[in-house]
Amino acid sequence: MNHESKSAHRSRLVSALAGGWVADAASLGLHWLYDSERILEVGGQTPEFLPPRADYFTKGFGYFAHEGKLAGDVSHYAAATGVLSDSLLANAGALDIRDYQRRFRAFFGPGGQWRGFIDNPTRITLDNLNTIEQTAIEHARATTTAVLTDQQKRVLVQKVLPYTRHLTGDQLADPVRKAISLTYKEPDIQAAGIHLAETIDRELKPESGADDLQLPAVSKLAPLVACYCGDETLMAMTEAAVRVTNHNDEAVAWARCAATLLDGLFRGGSLSEALDAATREAPDPKSLTNACSGTALDGPGAGDAYGRTCYLHEAMPVIFHVLSHARSFTEAVRANIHCGGDSCGRASIIGPAMAALYGVGGERGIPLSWLARVTDAPRIFAGFEAMVNLESSARSQAR
Repeated sequence: MNHESKSAHRSRLVSALAGGWVADAASLGLHWLYDSERILEVGGQTPEFLPPRADYFTKGFGYFAHEGKLAGDVSHYAAATGVLSDSLLANAGALDIRDYQRRFRAFFGPGGQWRGFIDNPTRITLDNLNTIEQTAIEHARATTTAVLTDQQKRVLVQKVLPYTRHLTGDQLADPVRKAISLTYKEPDIQAAGIHLAETIDRELKPESGADDLQLPAVSKLAPLVACYCGDETLMAMTEAAVRVTNHNDEAVAWARCAATLLDGLFRGGSLSEALDAATREAPDPKSLTNACSGTALDGPGAGDAYGRTCYLHEAMPVIFHVLSHARSFTEAVRANIHCGGDSCGRASIIGPAMAALYGVGGERGIPLSWLARVTDAPRIFAGFEAMVNLESSARSQAR
């Protein structure tokens, strides 16, 4: 890849990642309002970036989930995408499951940064991570041969957990021993603590997700695809990442479909080629083929035909309909909002795909004014630039 094409590739990836964030924020105000007529009544032809308000939901069917959020804020979908992005950035663009799980738990769990709606896969994933860790602790304590009091066992667990949540393998022994030595000088107690740490480490599972077939399985894929774009391990990395929050075979299959779509577009391929390749990966290719047929863009009609809820078998045909018929980023986002239902979840694929095709600015790209309306935009977009600009050699070494 020459200098010019490398620059164009990186620009496309940055635009795509920004596109997902912008599309989510644009959709938040009317997210989970299922009545397309009510959406048109409230938002007209420009329904984007409305402030979330409960009175929008007084007519028609819907669920108001974003009390306290402001225009420009993002949903839990983009927030979770940010967690994976931070993990990838911290690991030179490589997927580190343990690090991703730790960051996910820290961000969405008690005392974390997230303030807002928690979806079912996130809630169950947090419960599963706690259960997996507790089971590992119990097994480690049961297999400890040292004679310890109950208090010593409790203290040792408290000592080792901060390290098992951050470190693994050979990284554990030295810091764990030092931490324990602050309280216990006895070598046998220190050895018991190291046993605890190493056993817990071995027992932690990468498949921590819910048995769930909803959009969180695919909504976080854009940064992962950006880091593994064109890489032969992309599908394996996709499955590993998805099973952190959605441990479900069909969810993984839909994620492979979505990742294939984004990978084709991120590499500069045509929309038709990307859609065709992705359709071949889908659990229900016929629904995607049907969704791409016809000539008219009709978001509400797609919702009527395929469904508006968070389930992937409903959302993915709507996504394919919008992508195959919209002729600009703005048109796609508005059609998605007008469809109703889980517009933010669908935006996580529609936004990156359309931005990869049309970039930023001009008649078809992300409007510059929309970029500026995203809350905390400078920090967010700088993070995307940093991720895309990671040196390929460092990324390869991390993998």
